[in-house]
Amino acid sequence: MKVTRVDIFPLSVPLKGVFKNAHAVRTSQESIVLIVQTDEGFTGLGNVDPDPGYSEESFSDTLGAIRQLAPDLTGMDPLNITAALERMDRLLAGRLDAKAAIEMALFDLKGKVLGVPVHALLGGAVKEEIFLNAWIGMLPPEQAAAEACAWHQRGFRSAKIKVGSGIEQDYARVKSVREAVGNRMALRIDANEAYSADEAIRLGKALAPLDLFLFEQPVSRRDLDGMAKVRRAIEIPVMADEAILGPGTLIELIKKEAADIIKVKVMKQGGIQRTTQMIHTAEAAGIRCVIGHGFGLAINTLAELHVAASCRNVLDGCEFVGPLKMETDVVKECLRMDDGRIRVPLENGLGAEIDHVRLRESALASI
Repeated sequence: MKVTRVDIFPLSVPLKGVFKNAHAVRTSQESIVLIVQTDEGFTGLGNVDPDPGYSEESFSDTLGAIRQLAPDLTGMDPLNITAALERMDRLLAGRLDAKAAIEMALFDLKGKVLGVPVHALLGGAVKEEIFLNAWIGMLPPEQAAAEACAWHQRGFRSAKIKVGSGIEQDYARVKSVREAVGNRMALRIDANEAYSADEAIRLGKALAPLDLFLFEQPVSRRDLDGMAKVRRAIEIPVMADEAILGPGTLIELIKKEAADIIKVKVMKQGGIQRTTQMIHTAEAAGIRCVIGHGFGLAINTLAELHVAASCRNVLDGCEFVGPLKMETDVVKECLRMDDGRIRVPLENGLGAEIDHVRLRESALASI
């Protein structure tokens, strides 16, 4: 079997409302979907959703890299994913998002050829369903509390609250949510690099009585010393997100003892295989993991779902809830996650089938 072509589709998908964090205010998501085709009729789906502020690479960077890498796959054995990754690394340094999209499609294709779900290719599923984490933006305290209650009524057991709008405002928002939900929900906060180490310590100490599950990326991704300082000074576990890219960044974080938890994304870590390897590396260092991207389509979400299902070191409250924020998707059957949980797919490959009508409707024709 050989790869015969790779079709690439840049998309723009509207979001359900306006979303604000310390990085940006957003009303739409630019995504990339690709379809790897073979001479025996099998196809594989890949998808990445570059996220301004989170991704090291822009949408145009990723799209350009995919267009550069894809032709080089023609004639390759699509089942040899390791060889494909090595070939991409030789051709182009970095560009983890682009490599993740292509590798994802190869995993999907391989699962279809072998007649197994992707998690079987990773060693097998250790969970039958995954619990999800809700999100609350930088809202006024009363509105944030109301949203938290609404998420709980839908079945969500945990929620992330965005912070970074100022210590007093953040404290009021988080306190209002905790008072509204009591001990019925686990709460985590995410500063998206908004604070200095000293400011993050002030906020962390103020919020300590509110029993928070974690404090995500309190300082700049490049300030691991600052992260370590925050971790030593506060009671709330510190999680690194933007600071974690390839394996080297994880090793550096471990050496500096800069986080209790890390957050991984298949897109940001360069694919399913590398993400799984990093989760196991973190486990060996006694560090737990959260997985998930905030905005995105079903294909990317399914890739992270398969990884989560195969790794005990991934905590409950996965954050791959992007499809809940999207007005539409490009798969025939939308993912069912409205009640705060999602079943682990048993279908071959990732478990998605492309809807070509929806794909065309979201396409960016001018790129």
